Amino acid sequence: MNNKFDALKDDDSGDHDQNEENSTQKDGEKEKTERDKNQNSSKRKVEQFWKFYSHMVRPGDLTGHSDFHLFKEGIKPMWEDDANKNGGKWIIRLRKGLASRCWENLILAMLGEQFMVGEEICGAVVSVRFQEDIISIWNKTASDQATTARIRDTLRRVLNLPPNTIMEYKTHTDSIKMPGRLGPQRLLFQNLWKPRLNVP
Repeated sequence: MNNKFDALKDDDSGDHDQNEENSTQKDGEKEKTERDKNQNSSKRKVEQFWKFYSHMVRPGDLTGHSDFHLFKEGIKPMWEDDANKNGGKWIIRLRKGLASRCWENLILAMLGEQFMVGEEICGAVVSVRFQEDIISIWNKTASDQATTARIRDTLRRVLNLPPNTIMEYKTHTDSIKMPGRLGPQRLLFQNLWKPRLNVP
């Protein structure tokens, strides 16, 4: 009876079972409290966001060539940003008239953490063009195929996309390499254009 586990084995009083039950109940209560805190936090985030969003112009009301970016605090909507440089984006091309609804569903799903991929989501972009609109969601790690697949499947569900919808995944390194895209060329154009002073 030197071992405390031997003492429990020989003890028929049943007190240890009650202690285990109480411990399990306390653990369950802690988990429930933590879940409730997370749900309340998410609800507050969405409510705060909605205060601003309700006063914004919707993508479908824009004309011409426009982009809306919604990224996590501290992440710039640029391929070169540290959070984005190893990542990529899911791209969906939409016919005109669908951008506002899809954009709203996407950003609410991001705020409500429906993608369930931890800190992997960086942000989202809606691009309004003359003939079509484009929605994309950016993530941190392009090489993590399980995570990118989960994002794709959640995106399909959240946007209620038909099964035949074409979705394209593009890494940011591929986007940077493509000729004719704005990336490193932005710097080139900035360096070429220098104001000149007309001095007599």
